[in-house]
Amino acid sequence: MSIEILALAATVALLTACGMGNRGGQTAPPAPTAVRESQPGTGFVPASPNSYDSADTAVLVKKDGKEGTVTLLNLDTGRCYTLAVEGTSNLYDKYGEAVSLEQIGVGDIVDVTFLRSKKRLNTMQISPSAWVYASASRYEIDLKRSEVTIGEDVYKLTGDTLYLSQNMRIEAMDINPVDVLTFKGIGSSILSVSVEQGHGYLRLKNEENFIDGYMEIGQSSYRRIEEDMLLTVPEGHYQIRVSKRGGGGVKEVTIRRGEETTLDIGDLEVPEIQLGTIIFTLEPSSAKLYIDGEKADPTAPVELEYGIHQMMVRANGYQTITQYIKVAQPSGGLDIKLDKVEDEEEDEEDEDRLAKYKVFVDAPENAEVYLDGNYVGIAPVSFAKSEGSHIVTLRRSGYETRSYTISVDGEYKDITYSFAELIPGLTTVPTGEPAVDATPAPTAQPAPAQ
Repeated sequence: MSIEILALAATVALLTACGMGNRGGQTAPPAPTAVRESQPGTGFVPASPNSYDSADTAVLVKKDGKEGTVTLLNLDTGRCYTLAVEGTSNLYDKYGEAVSLEQIGVGDIVDVTFLRSKKRLNTMQISPSAWVYASASRYEIDLKRSEVTIGEDVYKLTGDTLYLSQNMRIEAMDINPVDVLTFKGIGSSILSVSVEQGHGYLRLKNEENFIDGYMEIGQSSYRRIEEDMLLTVPEGHYQIRVSKRGGGGVKEVTIRRGEETTLDIGDLEVPEIQLGTIIFTLEPSSAKLYIDGEKADPTAPVELEYGIHQMMVRANGYQTITQYIKVAQPSGGLDIKLDKVEDEEEDEEDEDRLAKYKVFVDAPENAEVYLDGNYVGIAPVSFAKSEGSHIVTLRRSGYETRSYTISVDGEYKDITYSFAELIPGLTTVPTGEPAVDATPAPTAQPAPAQ
């Protein structure tokens, strides 16, 4: 029997301050040399020449070409200040080459000199002491610890870290685990996080025949098909593979940032039921087997419909394995060996106890609430508590769909979230057609309460 193990891409993620983002790097600009003597309590450094009296390393949070101003966030005080950009102001890249204001981006870490008494910019250069980690898709953001892990490196978030999307300030919870991000910082501190590639939403239409089947988005993301799903998907063009009982087909769809796209799969066919038998061999023998979320007996042959299924094998003291398998022949076998871990995973009894507590979504009222893409109900609503990172999506007809990443703790008590009201706007897109009259989303203000 042909049993194909399909790759499961797991991206864990999670992620506040004065403003908006682009790039970093610098050297002292070709201007009079500043005397680097700290002024206690100011965050600024005095300079000697008459062309400027202050110097600073800051984050560019806003630039206004029409008004000819830039707004900067001082890294010592956490306060913003605005300077006028005049004809005598000189701008440089990190190598000291002259550039225009358009070439320095919001979110860049810059070294500036300025005349404080007249609030006039003298020089601004992308700081050479700053680093940039662009196009990051594999990262983990832990807000509780104020840490970001990129590869094997761990960086610290500060109280003034900026979170940006399309040069607009957003909240940490607006960032989705599927987003591609650009991180900028100095030393071990991250000072700005910009969404380079965001996310949109995918809804299936006429999916009744494929309930409990699976869909593959691109080449690495698998989801079990349930009724009335609203999935968060990275923006881009995709082939969507729908499968049940070995039937289904492929559809193409384009996901746009902040927009909801509906994909009709009613024309795909599901064949008659065909069953395959799998004999599982598990190590350790005490390991428990789950197929499509249901507990199965690994000591006896397991009969499954043709198609894709989710398999999970777990045992205390061992690393849990979660994979997708494809059944395409009448019989076969599968050997699974778990690796030992130092710390035992949470017992099922602990998980069951935690699930007795609730996560409440109180606002916005009358919005549809989806948890990790699955429909929960109309707010105010609640769902069982499950520790970890989750995506809460809010939707209402005639309003912009919004999603937030929340981090649910393992404490035995309820949690309540109140999110910002949804903004009127058209975001539903039938089969990939572009939406019209969609207004930019403002800063979300979810307010968790214990």
